[in-house]
Amino acid sequence: MQSVIQQAKRLIIKVGSSLVTNDGKGLDKQAIAKWAAQIAGLRAMGKEVVLVSSGAIAEGRQRLGFEKRPTAIHELQACAAVGQMGLAQIYESSFREHQIGTAQILLTHADLADRERYLNARSTLFTLLRLGIVPIIN
Repeated sequence: MQSVIQQAKRLIIKVGSSLVTNDGKGLDKQAIAKWAAQIAGLRAMGKEVVLVSSGAIAEGRQRLGFEKRPTAIHELQACAAVGQMGLAQIYESSFREHQIGTAQILLTHADLADRERYLNARSTLFTLLRLGIVPIIN
């Protein structure tokens, strides 16, 4: 694995909800700070990093006071919308400690299925990487 990382120019890192939340009950600030430090280390090695992160629904659940994960799509979307704010804030402050800027990218399947939208998203990601920003995709 070490050899693969050393040879790579760009790394895509996916962290699921279990890696960024406290048992699904809101965001784990310490875990996110560790992810930011590890990514800062990769950046110091000259690697471009794109972070794909879950956790918005779990954070929104906590902020909205839901005991259990909702099943209705409108409630899930409400949790994600509220939680995305907290997720972006924690990532921004964690990366700022390493003098690294971040950007929030929200993508849907439709964004990738439509050629024009896909090319626009790709161009945006490449621009952010060129500018030294860590794109965080949800």
